[in-house]
Amino acid sequence: MGTSVRTRGCHAPIDRCHQGLGRRVGRWLALSGRAVTRPVELDAAEAWTRLLGVRTEQDALAAGLVEDSEGELRWARSASPEAVRLAELYLPLCLAGPRYVIAQLGQSLDGCIATRTGDAVFVTGEEDRCHLHRLRALCDAVVVGADTAITDDPRLTVRACTGTNPVRVVLDHRCRVPHDRQVFTDGAAPTLWVVGCGDTAERPEGVDIVRMPCDDDGHAPGRILDVLAQRGLGRVLIEGGGVTVSRFLQAGALNRLYVTVAPVLLGDGVPGLHFRGTERMRDALRPPVRRVSLGADTLFELDLGSPAAEQ
Repeated sequence: MGTSVRTRGCHAPIDRCHQGLGRRVGRWLALSGRAVTRPVELDAAEAWTRLLGVRTEQDALAAGLVEDSEGELRWARSASPEAVRLAELYLPLCLAGPRYVIAQLGQSLDGCIATRTGDAVFVTGEEDRCHLHRLRALCDAVVVGADTAITDDPRLTVRACTGTNPVRVVLDHRCRVPHDRQVFTDGAAPTLWVVGCGDTAERPEGVDIVRMPCDDDGHAPGRILDVLAQRGLGRVLIEGGGVTVSRFLQAGALNRLYVTVAPVLLGDGVPGLHFRGTERMRDALRPPVRRVSLGADTLFELDLGSPAAEQ
């Protein structure tokens, strides 16, 4: 006969008692393992893909966002810190409505967007460039002035993240932009070339020419936005340069302005924002602002509210 021992009331032989205990421990471990298994965390790539499809609160719910106790939208499932950050930074733009105008600039600590020779590659770092591409992906159209198209020869496409290329709009009331610029030649996205009414510019292949009234300073920002909206391009990014962004800001045509400041000094470089300001400091524009770290750079997000009516 096997030897019996008392183990919490068990008088079975030792080998049989151990077998029963082993089975119970195995079941407990299995149940415990299932209890602590966590769902797959929502990563940044999937979070961004979901945000791209959000335009209404119903879209947000379908994308997996829910309201928390404070009425703020957050991911319903466990999400990585970067996925949470993406929702915090870009969800307001996703839900801004069908007609919304934003602008962005990257500049040095002393307010320059390029050196005195026009070299702007690159003022800010890689994280800010990714941020810029995300803004492009969330907009219907991206607008630049003639100087930016000539000096920087930008592509104005979405490459640093997933997303659809916006329609590219070049403001050039004097028809100065050469036909060999990438926005006119690469065929990567539809392009509008906005010129003056009296200009007889030859149309580059694949580019639509839009003729609009203008003065010596260029086209009125409000009229530009109206023309774009008539083409179904209501969500607009004013990307540069400093003169163009400043004109839209001065006209009260912006809902939101993003300015990223890099820890670099350029001295006598090309200035960024420049417009007629107030005579008294107490009357200066002080919109609500949010600060976000983008690597070594600092992003200032200014909420400018609803654009003023075109004068």
